[in-house]
Amino acid sequence: MPLPTTATAPFCPSEVKGSIVIDARQSRWVKLKRFAGPGLLVAIGYMDPGNWATDIQAGSQFGYSLLWVVALSSLAAIFLQMLAARLGLVAGRDLAQASYERYGRTGRLVQWITAEISIIACDIAEVLGCALAFKLLLGVPITWGIVLTALDTMIVLGLQGKGFRQIEAIVFGLIGTMAFCFVAQVAMVPPDWHAVAAGLVPGAPSHDRRDAIVLALGIVGATIMPHNLYLHSSVVQTRRVIGGKRGDVRDTLALVRIDTWGSLLIAMCVNAAILILAGSVFHASGQTNVTDIEQAYQLITPIAGGAAAFMFGLALLASGQSSTLTGTIAGQVIMDGFLRTRIPCYQRRLITRGLALVPALLGVLWLGDGAVGKLLVWSQVLLSLQLPFAMWPLIRSVSDPRVMKGHAIARPTQAFAWCLFVVITGTNLLLIFGLN
Repeated sequence: MPLPTTATAPFCPSEVKGSIVIDARQSRWVKLKRFAGPGLLVAIGYMDPGNWATDIQAGSQFGYSLLWVVALSSLAAIFLQMLAARLGLVAGRDLAQASYERYGRTGRLVQWITAEISIIACDIAEVLGCALAFKLLLGVPITWGIVLTALDTMIVLGLQGKGFRQIEAIVFGLIGTMAFCFVAQVAMVPPDWHAVAAGLVPGAPSHDRRDAIVLALGIVGATIMPHNLYLHSSVVQTRRVIGGKRGDVRDTLALVRIDTWGSLLIAMCVNAAILILAGSVFHASGQTNVTDIEQAYQLITPIAGGAAAFMFGLALLASGQSSTLTGTIAGQVIMDGFLRTRIPCYQRRLITRGLALVPALLGVLWLGDGAVGKLLVWSQVLLSLQLPFAMWPLIRSVSDPRVMKGHAIARPTQAFAWCLFVVITGTNLLLIFGLN
């Protein structure tokens, strides 16, 4: 197969901008079917192995007490993704392009570097997750599992030139696999639903409060992915609504709300299911010291049976493979926006995966297989550090009437966005410098 020499769709969203047209006069169901997709590409990033690590430890140690943290951090993520989608639809620019136009050379450089670091940090988590899944399902050593993850570039090569709908269908399949596996596992080990409902009420556990704060901050840091803001602001532009009485922008924004809320609520339910499963399997049986994914897998078999353990490993593999697609698209968006550079998608994938493989492999070789959990946590710490660098330009852009052409967010929304920025930044600082 000859290797491509140019960047092609669907990994370059600018190549397929406005390619999926929705007639506003069609039925709501038909419009939703044609529009659904951008939210799914974003949602997959909210179910990566980094989320698994924090949710499993939280459920094991505190049962369902920190379930409210998963819910609130997911709602904050939905709010930020809506701002990113709004920027893309109204301004016709993704976050990288808007930042390139707003900031000078130094500002662009800082934002580009931090955005690339966030993609690499996320990819490290995916590498470790896939390698661990290979070990759990096939008995492959972690180091060889890490090497095997380099082969996902072949998936990218095979999808070059395909349509965005095909990519979204694959992502939907990955999400469906994870959702099915966790629904089945929760059904096998039914939780105390009254206790689950109580866990949605904000409050601190009665014991080990310091550990609870650390885990709560870790859940927040693992939930909101900075590169997803760049991704969503770009891929949403593949949709275009025409023929609406209220105007194309308003009709499109109405559909993007449904797509974003629906997709990210699925992600929230998957993350909640991981915590609930850990609470019902481990915490309820006195196993309150489960701190990593491999330990969880080994303990599920004697407690919940081999079928539950197999589904756990399968869901982990689906979670790890998801970034093959979304990470490549996000990387193309960031390079195109900040550097005005486009390269073939397999080259972009090789760069990202190569930069992720080196620290993942060195970390496992140096610290041993048991260090996967620690490496996953540190990948989330890196993501936490990068988030303010994406939030700041996003909030400024969607608040600017010149950029948003009369559709800038209202002052109360601006105030809430900046409060969220302060809370998340402060939370990350506590996580990194004060409590871990």
